[in-house]
Amino acid sequence: MTRLPLYQVDAFTNTVFAGNPAAVVPLERWLPDATMQAIAAENNLAETAFFVAKDDDWELRWFTPTVEVPLCGHATLASACVISEKLQPGRTRMRFMTKSGALEVTREGGRLVMDFPARASESIAPPPGLVAAMGRTPRDVLKSGHMLMCVYDDAGDVASLAPDMAGLTTVECFGVIATAPGKGAPPGPDCDFVSRFFAPRQASPRIRLPAERIARSFPIGRNGSASRSCSRARSRRAAARSPARTRALGC
Repeated sequence: MTRLPLYQVDAFTNTVFAGNPAAVVPLERWLPDATMQAIAAENNLAETAFFVAKDDDWELRWFTPTVEVPLCGHATLASACVISEKLQPGRTRMRFMTKSGALEVTREGGRLVMDFPARASESIAPPPGLVAAMGRTPRDVLKSGHMLMCVYDDAGDVASLAPDMAGLTTVECFGVIATAPGKGAPPGPDCDFVSRFFAPRQASPRIRLPAERIARSFPIGRNGSASRSCSRARSRRAAARSPARTRALGC
């Protein structure tokens, strides 16, 4: 029986049982896709990252419990953490070759910083079934690629959402981000924005969403924003955005 190392890393936090958890599995060579999918299903985390060294870089892939995904920010940071702290202690620069292109992570002080392309979004009319499934009408709906974002006026609106997950599976998208300005966000001090992410079509009804995905896809907030998840295990994140690039910072 082949034994594989497996790490579970909580990104965007310095507190136990908080942040965004991801599983990381370093490989010497690629396993069959079905095997990696089965490992991710057994881990039952939002994402499991697998990587293989290639020259001085790494090839990297991400799997939810049911599907492979083209990009995952917090699992990339988790992979860089494993490399720089466990596999090659002291390493400060890591480049990953992925289905979304090259992703570079560098260590800046006590943080890992990821740089990758931003992509445009557009305001759209709510797709059929979206508002009813979310249970609250957003002031705006944005679309970027296969992602939707519902923008609300108040952090409390996001925190109190109880979407109809079965209804959300009928909406044509990978997942739905709910966000609002962070003033008055419960609990704790104000932040720039709060967020939740729902992806029942991916067998991940609620995932703690990194700020990088919001900053990468949707032009909200100021450059250099602090965010907080409104999910049960809350975490703080930061993201800086330029017109063409996004930098995500994590602990």
